[in-house]
Amino acid sequence: MKAGSGTDASAAGATAGSGPSGAASSGASGAAGAPAGRLFVVATPIGNLGDVTYRAVEVLRTVPLVAAEDTRLSRRLFARYEITTHLVSYHARSGRGRELELLEHLRSGRDLALITDAGTPLVSDPGGELASAWAAEGGAVVPIPGASAVLAALVASGLSAARWTFEGFLPRSGRERRDRLSRIASDERACVIYEAPSRVPATLADLAAAAGGERRAAVCRELTKMFEEVVRGPLGELAARASAGGIVLRGEFAIVVEAATATSPAQGVETAATTAAAMPAARVEVAGLISGGMKRSEAVRVVAARTGLDRRELYREG
Repeated sequence: MKAGSGTDASAAGATAGSGPSGAASSGASGAAGAPAGRLFVVATPIGNLGDVTYRAVEVLRTVPLVAAEDTRLSRRLFARYEITTHLVSYHARSGRGRELELLEHLRSGRDLALITDAGTPLVSDPGGELASAWAAEGGAVVPIPGASAVLAALVASGLSAARWTFEGFLPRSGRERRDRLSRIASDERACVIYEAPSRVPATLADLAAAAGGERRAAVCRELTKMFEEVVRGPLGELAARASAGGIVLRGEFAIVVEAATATSPAQGVETAATTAAAMPAARVEVAGLISGGMKRSEAVRVVAARTGLDRRELYREG
């Protein structure tokens, strides 16, 4: 039975063991000692609307209220599956007031579903504060699993993913970014990173400089969507290809970096003789990229990533 915009707790299955999840109600109590509502954290498709689960649709139809990162985007999913439940916006800039409203809704004994634009909420998406606050009150937080860009990227990468870690979006600059890159370079687990299209070339170059140009990686774009693309190769080659326009810089990106091994090349250990021998040719390569229209800073970044040479040395005129 579909629920509209009403707030009848029975329609949401607020009693123990009822409702779409079959999960017992939380130990928290709402108004007049009634069981408190449950917070359903619902995964939605990351691109292809056909990837939603039966259980997710059932939950979204039967809860009395859905908190969505962007109600306009969520209505597309709702229209596809004839979901008429009332939507309210809840995103990173909603402020404390909306969070308190949603907590009060749960305290009153009514269930709530939380969704984001795509994928699983709380994974590089808003909602963590709400879930933490409700769990701290003893409320039930019920996961409704489904699509995840992290897992999709790992599967599509072609790299060993028996052990892996997720970094989300890296810091844009500074020491924190360098530290994170260094940890990724030495980690014996594969690593998944999210990145904005415009920053993909720079991030690939930085990863190559930190982990070695020969470290394997995969650049995953628009997973599950019409223009899905996975480009695999050594980090140095991927950085050069992205900077030269060989990778379309549009859409949603996830980068998967191969795990470090005992034989992974260490950066910054070249002897002075090796560096001196390689520098002239590298500077010629930088000059060629600049003559082709690339900015000097970007040309130096690309060549440093491929060769492992120091950027500051490459900046100097030969």
